[in-house]
Amino acid sequence: MEKEKQAYLVGAGIGSLAAAAFMIRDGKMRGDQIRIFESLGVSGGSLDGAGNAQDGYRLRGGRMLTTDNYECTWDLFQSIPSLRHPGQSVLDETLAFNELHKSHSPARLVDRNRHKVDVSSMGFSLRDRMELLKLHEADEAALGNSPITDHLSPGFFDTPFWYMWATTFAFQPWHSAVEFKRYLHRFMKEFSRIETLAGVKRTVFNQYDSLVKPLQAWLLQQGVRIENCCTVSDIKLAERAGDELLVEAIELDRNGVRERLPVAPDDLVFFQNGSMTDASSFGSMHAAPPRLDRHQSGGWQLWERLAQGRPQLGNPAAFNRNIAQSWWESFTVTLHDTAFFDQMQAFTGNVAGTGGLVTFKDSNWLMSVVLAHQPHFDNQPEGVRVFWGYALHPDRVGNFVAKPMAECSGAEILRELAGHLNFEMEVFDRANCIPCRMPYITSMFMPRLRSDRPLPVPPGSRNLALVSQFVEVPDDVVFTVEYSVRAAQMAVYQLLGIEREIPPIKRHDKSLEVMLAALVKAA
Repeated sequence: MEKEKQAYLVGAGIGSLAAAAFMIRDGKMRGDQIRIFESLGVSGGSLDGAGNAQDGYRLRGGRMLTTDNYECTWDLFQSIPSLRHPGQSVLDETLAFNELHKSHSPARLVDRNRHKVDVSSMGFSLRDRMELLKLHEADEAALGNSPITDHLSPGFFDTPFWYMWATTFAFQPWHSAVEFKRYLHRFMKEFSRIETLAGVKRTVFNQYDSLVKPLQAWLLQQGVRIENCCTVSDIKLAERAGDELLVEAIELDRNGVRERLPVAPDDLVFFQNGSMTDASSFGSMHAAPPRLDRHQSGGWQLWERLAQGRPQLGNPAAFNRNIAQSWWESFTVTLHDTAFFDQMQAFTGNVAGTGGLVTFKDSNWLMSVVLAHQPHFDNQPEGVRVFWGYALHPDRVGNFVAKPMAECSGAEILRELAGHLNFEMEVFDRANCIPCRMPYITSMFMPRLRSDRPLPVPPGSRNLALVSQFVEVPDDVVFTVEYSVRAAQMAVYQLLGIEREIPPIKRHDKSLEVMLAALVKAA
C-alpha cells in the first residue's frame, strides 16, 4: 500500500499554524497527515499571551492589524470559527468588535512638559519632502543593504512624523531603507492618519487568545498533532548533485532523548527559519531580564547549519549578528485597581481600547504605552487591568531613573513611566510590572541584500519550504502577522500545486485618492 503524504512543520508560530490550515482547507489534506513540532510548551510563537492575575500577565508584544491590508490573514481567519460566538468566524468577531471600539488617538505624542503635541502637521521641511519622495520612488536593487540614514537628513528624525511612524512600526534610523520604503507603499493609507491611528484594528483579547487559540483549536479538531516540548535539532538534507534540496530526515530531541524521523521524498517539511522573539527573557518587579543571545536558543543555529554552503537558503548572519541594532524591551503591567486607567483616560481623552500608542517623545528610552480594551486576557478577573508598553532605546539612562532600562526592574520602569506622566507612584501601589528583553525583535529590519532572504520554496527544493519573517515576499512588509501568513500560503500552494489564487496585495499606493491624501498630509 502506498504511503500517504505527510507534512512536518518545525515551529508552532503563526506561519506553521497557517500552513497547516491552508493544507487542510485548500490542499484537501487530512489533519492526521500533519505534525507540528514546537520546542516551547505552548504554540503561537511571537503571538503570545500568558500569566494570570496573581503572578502577573505577560506579553512580549502585539502586532498591528488593519482591515485595509492583511489580505491573506483575513482570508484564513474567515474560515476559523470563533471560540466565543457560535456561528461566527474569527474575522466576523473581529469586525464586530472594531465597530463597537473605533480607534482615535488624540494623545499620540507627549513632550517633556506633559503637553500633548500638536501632530496636525508632520513637521517636514522641503528637503524632507524631496528626500522622502526620492526614497519612495527608489528601486530596491539600487537601495541594496543601505540604512535609512543614507537617504534622509538628520532633521527628518526629529519630526512628529518620524516619532509616530517609528514607534508605530518599531523602526530605527539604522534599519533597512528597503523595508522603510516598503512600509511607505504598503501602509500609505496609514500615512495620512498616522497621528490618530484611525486605521488600526484590534482583536477582542490579546492576539494569542484571539487568533492563536481558535486557530489551534480548529487544527486539533481536524486531527493535526501539535507536539510541544519537542525540539528539532537538525533537518537532514540528502546529498545530491546540483542545487536540489530534498529533506530525508528530521532529528528530534524530547527531554534529552534524540530520535530520527525519516522523511519520504513526497512528504513536506515546513521550517520557521529564524525568530524575532528568539532568546527572549523576562524580569520581574524586583529584577531586570537576563541577557540572552542566539547561543541560548536553537532556532537561529538550525538555520545557520542548513544555510551553510547553500546560498538559496539565505544568510542568517545578516539578521542575527548585531543585537545592539535589533533589540528593544517591552513590559506588561497587571493592576488590581483602576487608578492608573482612570488617570490615563482623564489625561488622553480615550477610554481604554479606543486610543493608540502614547509615546513620550522626549523620553531617553523613547517609551510608549497602550491601554487595550479590558479584559485583555480571556481569564482576566473583573477589577483587574492590564496594559503594555515598550521602549526603543533601552540601552540609554532614563530621565527619572539613573540607569538604562536594560538594568531596570519592573518597579523602576513604573517609576520612569510615572515621571513622564507626572503621576503619583501610588497609582502603581497594586501593580506587577514584568519587563521582557528581546534581542532580535527587529532583526528582520536589519539592512540586507535580497539574496539574504530565501524564497518560501527555495529554488531546487522538492519538499522543503520556509515560513517566517525571514523569507522574501515581494512588496510585502515584515514585522506583521500578514507576512508570515502570506509566506505560508505561498509555500503550501506551490508545493501542493493548488490553483486557487492567493489574495493579491491591495495596492493602495496606486490609488489617486490615497496618494492625494498622503500629499496633503505631507504638505
